[in-house]
Amino acid sequence: MLADNQIYRGYTLFVARRCVGELHLLPAQERAQFLADMATVAEAVFHAFRPRKLNYEMLGNSVPHLHWHLIPRYADDPKPEWPIWSNAAFLDAPRKTALAESDLRAMRDALRAALGGASRAR
Repeated sequence: MLADNQIYRGYTLFVARRCVGELHLLPAQERAQFLADMATVAEAVFHAFRPRKLNYEMLGNSVPHLHWHLIPRYADDPKPEWPIWSNAAFLDAPRKTALAESDLRAMRDALRAALGGASRAR
């Protein structure tokens, strides 16, 4: 799902179906599928939003439900060598970034199209 905060355009959350707080708590086969699916979504985010780099973060310190932050990083990032958590503009932004409905729809369509391409390539 697209994150509510879109300071980093295309910022996506990949959330586990099962509520566990740690990756190792998933049974081996389910863990492998979770990681494979996350990689597929990450590839789609990369193709849909064309960042210079894609960051992957799985924290869980404040939300103990297994999830990945897939964060596109662009050439004009204020601190490209640092995690997004060090960017005051990101931290101070409203929890939900104001986007025109047409922009949000275009982002969702781009991600869905890239996901379709990623799933066909497998």
